[in-house]
Amino acid sequence: MLHDLRTGAKGMSETTTHEIGQEAPPFDCKDSDGIDHDLAAYSKAGKTVILYFYPRDSTPGCTTQACDFRDNMARLTQEGYIVLGVSKDSEKSHGKFITKKELNFPLLMDTEGELHEAYGTWRLKKNYGREYMGCSRSTFVIAPDGTFSWLRYNVKAKGHVGMLLRELGLTE
Repeated sequence: MLHDLRTGAKGMSETTTHEIGQEAPPFDCKDSDGIDHDLAAYSKAGKTVILYFYPRDSTPGCTTQACDFRDNMARLTQEGYIVLGVSKDSEKSHGKFITKKELNFPLLMDTEGELHEAYGTWRLKKNYGREYMGCSRSTFVIAPDGTFSWLRYNVKAKGHVGMLLRELGLTE
């Protein structure tokens, strides 16, 4: 595992940066409906998991990205992919977001940020000259053997899903 040493306003914090081929951190999380999602179970079933981290429910960029996943879900599920979204929002917030945007995939609960830490998506961010820790929009594709087959940190919301489909060889 590679480590990035980042300096925050209040001292040093270490951020994990994963690479393709490494073993993905295991997880067993509930979604906003209370349903369990276990990486080991998906692996055992031969499924490839697309785990994507986003900053906040119902914000413009996060809505664009979630709706792009929603609109491409048939293609992804046809190829055996499972899509799971992750943010630190509450169960209620996730539920509203799913209902309002008719999302057809689960949003995992990570209110304490443990999954963000394990995947290295809680990072130092800079915005208008201000530095703070926050969610770096990131996507991980985890093969059935439990290793990363594709990953990218700091992705753009717009066009990300289309780029991911091309990278996975799923476009015509």
